[in-house]
Amino acid sequence: MDKNLTSLKPALVWKHFAEICNIPHPSHSEEKIRQYVVDFAVAHSIEHQVDEAGNVYMRKAATAGMEDRKGIVIQAHVDMVPQKNNDKVFDFQNDPIEAYIDGEWVTANGTTLGADNGIGVAAILAVFEDDTIPHGPIEALFTATEETGMDGAFGLKEGLLQGDILLNLDSETEGELYVGCAGGMDVSAEKPIEAVAAPAEGYKALEIAVKGCKGGHSGIQIICQRANANKLLARTLRRLYDITDLKIAAIDGGGLRNAIPRESTAVVLVEDAKLAVVKAEVEAFEKTAIAEFAGIEDSISIKASECAAPAECMDTQTSWQLVAALTACPDGVDKMSLAMEGLVQTSNNMARVVYADGKVKVQCLTRSSVRSEKEALGDAIKAALELAGFDVVLSGSYDGWAPNMQSPILKAMLASYEALYGKSPAVMAIHAGLECGIIGGKYPNLDMISFGPTICYPHSPDEKVEIASVAKFYDFLLHTLNNAPKK
Repeated sequence: MDKNLTSLKPALVWKHFAEICNIPHPSHSEEKIRQYVVDFAVAHSIEHQVDEAGNVYMRKAATAGMEDRKGIVIQAHVDMVPQKNNDKVFDFQNDPIEAYIDGEWVTANGTTLGADNGIGVAAILAVFEDDTIPHGPIEALFTATEETGMDGAFGLKEGLLQGDILLNLDSETEGELYVGCAGGMDVSAEKPIEAVAAPAEGYKALEIAVKGCKGGHSGIQIICQRANANKLLARTLRRLYDITDLKIAAIDGGGLRNAIPRESTAVVLVEDAKLAVVKAEVEAFEKTAIAEFAGIEDSISIKASECAAPAECMDTQTSWQLVAALTACPDGVDKMSLAMEGLVQTSNNMARVVYADGKVKVQCLTRSSVRSEKEALGDAIKAALELAGFDVVLSGSYDGWAPNMQSPILKAMLASYEALYGKSPAVMAIHAGLECGIIGGKYPNLDMISFGPTICYPHSPDEKVEIASVAKFYDFLLHTLNNAPKK
C-alpha cells in the first residue's frame, strides 16, 4: 500500500492534501483544519481572518503586470463526510485518514477520503504558496460545515469579499463547468392525532408495504422520474378507501430529506367482509405501478399481508384526511429549465412520512434555481397539508444559482480549456445545492463557476480521486488565473 502522496504531481497540491488527510476534520469538528489554514497564512505572511461562522478568508495582491484583471475569489469547504465500513475501527475525531495510491487513483483504507473538498482546499493553498504563479487580485474563502447544512456559507457576512469572480472548487467531474444549481427549502408538517381504540371485531389488520424502489439523490436523480414509495403508498391507500372503511394504525416511509424514498409501509384495519377484495385491489395496483414505471424501476413490490391487530388506530375521518393530504402533496419534477436543456428547474421530494408518539409528521425538500418558483411550490405543499389539519413550517431556505450563459468568466474558462486540451468542456448545471447559490445571494454581482477533479463515490468509504484529473484541474485553475478577464 503506497501512502506516499507527496510523490505525486502537482507537488504542492498533493503536499497539502497529504497534510489535510492527517488532520481530523469531519463536519462540526473543523477546529484543527481551520488552524492549519490560519497557520499557513501566518507562515507565508498572507492577510487573513476568521469570521464568526468559522470561515477562513485570505487575500493576496496581484502579481506585477496583472493589476488590471478582475479580482477572483477561490472557494472550497474545509469539512468532510465521516463514513466508514462497518468492520473498520476508526475515530474520525482523532485518527488520520489512511490515504494511499491505488493505481490511477488515490483512495482511503475503509473510510471516506475527504477529496470532497480537501483537494479543493489543497489547490487553493498551493496557489497562495507559489509566488511564481501570475494572477490578478485573488482571495481565498474556506467555508465551514458545508456537508451538514452549509453553515459557513449561510454565516458569510456581506462586505467581506472584494472580487468580481468566484471559482468554487467543489465539483466532481473533470472537464465539466457548472454554471447553475438549485436552491432548497425544508417543508415540515406535523399533526397531532387522538388515537381511538381499534375495533374489537369486524376488522382485519393488514400491513401494506411498498418496497424495491431505486430511490436516489432527490436533486440529482429526480429527473430520472423514479418512484417515490410514499406516493405509491398514498395511492394504494386512496384506492382502498373506495372499497372499505379503512383505519390507519401506523405509517412509516422514507428517511433523509435528500433521498427519494425507497420503502414505505402502513398498518391498516379493513372490514372483514372486504378483506379479499382489498388484497385483490393491492395486487392490481402493484401491476399498475410496475407498468407505469417500466424502464425506470425494475423491482417495485406492493404487498398486503395480514398482521397482528393493533390496540389503537386513527378514526376513519382522520385516516382519510392523511391519505388525501399525501395524495395531493406535490412530488417530483415540477418544471424544467428553459435556459438549459435537460435541467430540472423546480421539484419536490416528499421524503418522510411517519406516525409516532401521537403525531403524524411529513417532511419534504423543495428545490428550485428560481426563488419565486421554490416559494410557490412550498406554498402549494403547505396548502395541501394545511387543508388536512397539519401545522406546516417552511424553513432553511437558500437561493439557487441561475445559469448565465453570457458570463465573462465562463467565456474565459472555455477559451482556457480549449487552449490547454484542444476541446471544449461540458457546461452544466445541477439540480442540487452548491454553496454558490448561497454566496451568490449575499454577493449578487459575483460571476461564478464551479469545477473540480474527478471524484468517484463521495460520501462513502469507496471515495477516490483520479490522480491525472487533479493535475488537469490544477493546470486549468492556473491558466484561468493567468487569463482572467480585465476589469
